[in-house]
Amino acid sequence: MRRTVFNEDHEAFRQTIRDFIESEVVPYYQEWQEQGYVPRDLYKKLGELGIFGIEVPEEYGGAGETSFKFNAVITEECARAGVSFGGSSVHTALCLPYILKYGNEEQKKRWLPHFVSGEMMTAIAMTEPGTGSDLAGMKTTAKLSDDGTHYVLNGAKTFITGGVQADRVLVCARTAPPSPDDRRGGISILVVDTRSEGYAVGRKLDKLGLRASDTAELSFTDVKVPVEDLLGEEGKAFSYLGQNLPQERLGIAIGAYAQSAAAVRFAHDYVKERTVFGKEVASFQNTKFVLADCKADVDAMQAVVDRALEALDADELTPADAASAKLFTTELAAKVIDKCLQLHGGYGYMLEYPIANMYADTRVSRIYGGTSEVMRSIVAKSMGL
Repeated sequence: MRRTVFNEDHEAFRQTIRDFIESEVVPYYQEWQEQGYVPRDLYKKLGELGIFGIEVPEEYGGAGETSFKFNAVITEECARAGVSFGGSSVHTALCLPYILKYGNEEQKKRWLPHFVSGEMMTAIAMTEPGTGSDLAGMKTTAKLSDDGTHYVLNGAKTFITGGVQADRVLVCARTAPPSPDDRRGGISILVVDTRSEGYAVGRKLDKLGLRASDTAELSFTDVKVPVEDLLGEEGKAFSYLGQNLPQERLGIAIGAYAQSAAAVRFAHDYVKERTVFGKEVASFQNTKFVLADCKADVDAMQAVVDRALEALDADELTPADAASAKLFTTELAAKVIDKCLQLHGGYGYMLEYPIANMYADTRVSRIYGGTSEVMRSIVAKSMGL
């Protein structure tokens, strides 16, 4: 079936991204996975390519696009090649929306040109050791100084994607204690300069998958954060975080669909080349049926993702819609990619084959951005259950 969600501009952009990946990422990707991060030089190249400025208004050096579809193209092309751009997806898909929506004019002029160029990479720090998805239970504090010029930040964060290389981190912290009837109040976002005294990057976490994307533990010991670096209003961060969740969860759903589509292509190519008992693996009925099932599943995922993309651009994607899309695609992707790995036989377990990395990479999609269990709760609540 003809796909209608993308136009000629999107497809021209797709070819640009595909060419860039082929020349600037694929030859070095194995090395990046082994070292656990991509070089900073890649971020500057992505900045030059305009990747970081797609949704940034023109007055700050961006392209001023309002559609999320260009981001979807990037996700699809990275999955197609079995690579990633490191922590850059957090930079654009998670951090940028908060700066655009809640940053004041002075902050946008100060940060966005460097954001667009890749000179200033960002990360967002919400999760804390021991709290997981319970953001209202965070214990990191930011107390206003007596003279009112800065906050004093203390605490720790974990699982921070891009945290090793970030220049600015959007740190969620308690600027006021929770009240008995409102655990969510009193949380603020501070855009912290990682060169600040008392700011420390702890362990670079060794993950099962997404190995080219750095993930870190962070700690703050009496870090002074100027009041000018408070993002939005004090104490309103919990509501801010919820407003970007539909886009974040759609982004994860797009990744799950794209990885599944790539897995089917990898498996298709492999079984056409591999012979067993003197016959192509592709010639066996089981192979044909498994791949046919996977193709049907990918078609269903694509339909869900495309419908959600259109809804997001129309500002009609509800939290329940996004949760449903994420739940469906990530759970189904696990099954599709597992079947495609099985068709590779023993070679599917070898990291030199993209399907092995994809199998590990996709596992976290059912955890981050809200677990599948949380997604089920959201969808059930929307049904009045």
